[in-house]
Amino acid sequence: MLVSKGPKILDAQLINLVDFLQEGDVMVFNDARVIKAKLSAKILRNSAQLEFNLDQENQGQGEKFWNALCRPAKKVLVGDSLEIAPDFFAEVKEKSDDGTIRIKFDCDSEDLVAKLEKYGSVPLPPYIKRDGHAELVEASDQKNYQTIYAAKGMAAAAPTAGLHFNENIFATLAAKKIEKVFVTLNVGAGTFLPVRSDFLKDHKMHSEFFSLSTEAAQIINHAKKNGKRIVAVGTTSLRVLESAADEKGVVKPMNMHTQIFIYPPYDFKIVDILMTNFHLPKSTLFMLICAFVGKERGFEIYNHAISQQYRFYSYGDSSLLFRS
Repeated sequence: MLVSKGPKILDAQLINLVDFLQEGDVMVFNDARVIKAKLSAKILRNSAQLEFNLDQENQGQGEKFWNALCRPAKKVLVGDSLEIAPDFFAEVKEKSDDGTIRIKFDCDSEDLVAKLEKYGSVPLPPYIKRDGHAELVEASDQKNYQTIYAAKGMAAAAPTAGLHFNENIFATLAAKKIEKVFVTLNVGAGTFLPVRSDFLKDHKMHSEFFSLSTEAAQIINHAKKNGKRIVAVGTTSLRVLESAADEKGVVKPMNMHTQIFIYPPYDFKIVDILMTNFHLPKSTLFMLICAFVGKERGFEIYNHAISQQYRFYSYGDSSLLFRS
């Protein structure tokens, strides 16, 4: 675990996380549960094979739809029926130029979870390749690509900062009277998409649904009022907190979608410390890091991580960043 605090960059171990925290700090975790969001299907019109990753569930005109990233998108037309299994179908309702489709499944949300569990596979990031014993690999990723506290929601990607935690680390946090709070943000497949616009203001940020309870808001606001620090475990937790904060730095209970795009300069209202993995180049998440610690510091941290051979991305190492 890399630690950036003040002028120092330290190389530490995650088991020693508690040494960098104080009694009364509040750690905010994203308890979103990863669903088996990667699916294969046959287009009934032409029998072409298709792969798609679910992104976010949306509602319109009284019906629920899912946005998905598919390939090869050129084979799909609006109105196509997709056969995922003999008892599992979807209809393409919309198609965008960027390879995104909007689909409606032939079952309700409760049945959908069961069918995804039966026919879907773990939605690993596109940079993780899997060969060999498919069943053994799938079973391993089902365990490893899920936080131990996953409980709610339907995420298409893991809140990977939380993958580092186990019961032993939670015990050390409890012993130091560091409080845990849980929020939910359905991490979407769009989190892996790079910024392709020449100007940041032209980038269309992906939308993700989040939930922040009254109890969680009360704990966070009480801690801020009493000068305690808020530690966001992952960029997803940070995006929830900053989306739910008003101009006075008070978070409010919410259930809504957010498209918040954080890049320098940005005035953080809630989060004091961020725990996060190392992110892709040209990503919105690295831009968030630069907003949190400063652009020059962000590049300094990543250059240090590269020189010290830290592992990057979802199954990689972690960093603990104190806000500049």
